[in-house]
Amino acid sequence: MLYQVVKFAATPLAHVMCRPHISGAVHVPRTGPAILAANHLSVLDSFLLPALLPRPVTFVAKNEYFSGNPVAGWFMRLGNSLPIDRESAHAAQAMLDAATEVLERGDLFGIHPEGTRSPDGRLYRGKIGVAWLALRTGAPVLPVALSGTEKVLPVGAKVPRPARIGIKIGAPMTFEGSHANARDRRRVTDEIMAAIQRLSGQEYVPAYAASVKAASNGDTPASDGGTSASNGSAANGSGANGSAPNGARADGSRANGSAAGGAGEATSKIAASDAGDGARG
Repeated sequence: MLYQVVKFAATPLAHVMCRPHISGAVHVPRTGPAILAANHLSVLDSFLLPALLPRPVTFVAKNEYFSGNPVAGWFMRLGNSLPIDRESAHAAQAMLDAATEVLERGDLFGIHPEGTRSPDGRLYRGKIGVAWLALRTGAPVLPVALSGTEKVLPVGAKVPRPARIGIKIGAPMTFEGSHANARDRRRVTDEIMAAIQRLSGQEYVPAYAASVKAASNGDTPASDGGTSASNGSAANGSGANGSAPNGARADGSRANGSAAGGAGEATSKIAASDAGDGARG
């Protein structure tokens, strides 16, 4: 009930402030589950998207958003976001389990596969939680490209400002394979990221955004190598030249269901390897 009240108030506000141009809304199913996999440019991405779509969408958000910027925290609580501790592997798996429940209820779940906001507007390598959800639940994935949202609430800003945004929603993607298979998860994730890139036109970077942020801050980069090792994928190999993720099909259509290798990997390792996958950051 609270969500509907907030949405009733937030939708006209979002239209006035953001003057959104929305395409592909017809792809959002009227009923039944679906995963909205979006690029990530602003802390308000997962507030604006639900506000401008006809159905409720549940996103996840890192704990800091609930206790940091008061404006962001207010949006997160009213937007029915799920908090997650990105440093806790157990919490990350709990988030995936909670997302599974949302989808099994027939609702929409939103996720940012990059795991954190892009530091420079480019599209970064996706983490595998989105593939785990798609393969575990069978829910279709809708690739979503956001643009201009970083101008609404720039990094460091406390108050949103008017700016025109764009939302492009692609056709639903369905996949074959096992959520317990490391190569299937990596393959599906790369296909989803390729579909997002085709919609957004962003330059693609075959590295995790969190590591790039850490390096730019002089910190020790996150253990992305550990993620790659645990999910069974080889190095992507593509340069940061705007090319699609390696191994992704050019048309973004249904995956071919190959299941080579990694079949015996325990599903619980996902949380350990990709803690905080998809949480806004």
